[in-house]
Amino acid sequence: MKKVLVVGGVVLVLGAGWFFLRGGKAAEASDELYATVVEGPLVISVEEFGEIRPSQEIVLKNEVQGRVSIITLVPEGTMVKEGDVLVQLDVSSKIDEKDSQEITLQNAKSALEVAREELEIQKNQAASDVELAEEAFLFAKEDLEKYEKGEYPSTLIDKKGQIALKEQQVKQAKDKYEWSKRLFEEKFISETELEGDELSWKSSQLTLESAQRDLEVLETYTHRRDLAKFRSDVKQKEMALLRTRKRAASSIAKAESDLRAKESEFRKQMQKLDKLTNQIDKATIRAPRDGQVVYAQGGRNREPLQEGQEVWERQELIRLPTADTFAAKINLHEGNLKSIATGMPVRVRCDALPDKVFTGTVSKIAPMPDNERRWMNEDLKEYPTDVLIDGGAGELKNGMGCKVEIVVEQYEKAVYVPVQCVVRVAGESCVWVRGRNGDERRAVKTGLSNNRFVRILEGLAAGEEVSLAPPLKESAGTAETDLLGGDGDEKAEKAE
Repeated sequence: MKKVLVVGGVVLVLGAGWFFLRGGKAAEASDELYATVVEGPLVISVEEFGEIRPSQEIVLKNEVQGRVSIITLVPEGTMVKEGDVLVQLDVSSKIDEKDSQEITLQNAKSALEVAREELEIQKNQAASDVELAEEAFLFAKEDLEKYEKGEYPSTLIDKKGQIALKEQQVKQAKDKYEWSKRLFEEKFISETELEGDELSWKSSQLTLESAQRDLEVLETYTHRRDLAKFRSDVKQKEMALLRTRKRAASSIAKAESDLRAKESEFRKQMQKLDKLTNQIDKATIRAPRDGQVVYAQGGRNREPLQEGQEVWERQELIRLPTADTFAAKINLHEGNLKSIATGMPVRVRCDALPDKVFTGTVSKIAPMPDNERRWMNEDLKEYPTDVLIDGGAGELKNGMGCKVEIVVEQYEKAVYVPVQCVVRVAGESCVWVRGRNGDERRAVKTGLSNNRFVRILEGLAAGEEVSLAPPLKESAGTAETDLLGGDGDEKAEKAE
């Protein structure tokens, strides 16, 4: 393939010279220019200017947030070892902020410890309050049971026993009075003794009536009141227990919520401190491997990197090549995308090595246009493209300017004419062929073209002469010979 490419280039140069020689003679003869139709090798290619870069490299960026200044910067081209300091950024403000953040973190830690202790206190207090409330409720139930099954029945039996005893005493006192009354009638006892027995009888009756009233009060009033009091006490103690449990749960939940808030605040402050520490660490950019330092482009105005310059976050600072192979970086115009594909052969010439031609292949075409170039001109859409170069170690240097020729098609034998010879007339590609009786218009079928020649598929034969200056009054402009895509003739044929 390399031999064919070289031969094609030589033929193109010789053909162009031939056209101009013939054109010069024709101009002298008839004031018109003509080109001879050539049949031979033809190369269809695209040329773009670019820059030599290492094929593989590590890009070191500024990872410090905001805008910071460069304090120290290793000179470009320096050979460095892994771990060497390449760039030192000014983060003095972040160091001060870190000192303040450490104080804030200590305060957050203290608040967290207080919240933990407060939670333990609330848990202990809640457990104690609930235990006391449970005991009070239990004692209230026991008091009720004691009254219903012990105190009241015992008091009732005692009252009834006293009444029975009083009744017996009344009976005995009455019997004694009746006996004393007979004895008095028979003059065995005195009236005073009789009156004493009567008084004892009446006194025992009053005592019996009093005991009966006490029993009635106990059964009718005292028992009902005491029973209601004990039952109410049980209910009140049960409700107090429920309130205590809820109050305890609420206080614990509040303490736990406060603890979670303090934990969250502590983590937040810890993360902020870690972030500041990480930012300060990132201010020192070290070499991840051995290599030669290459500066990335500087600010947005493309100023070179230098100490004291202000840089922004994610800005590329240093490039370290990781391989001895090179690539050419070019921007491909959108009009050529349909005919360029990865794997196509490429020839590369460098301004610094004018006698050297390097070969390579298209390795990568970006899926989106270059936004920065599009920002400068919104109508310009160019796609960053990588060309992998074969060899070049020891000769190519990073940053060299180069011209890249992408070979789209090459023909060992093709008929072609200069692109200016073909024009459009009524939708057809036409040329003006030199004849005995003057120029005559002839429709042709065209193929691919480059910026110099267009391939003729049908309509012309090698050796014929065509006008380099077709009459504009009959044409509708030059033929629509897309630089790489061919004109409508070949497109229509492919569509069919």
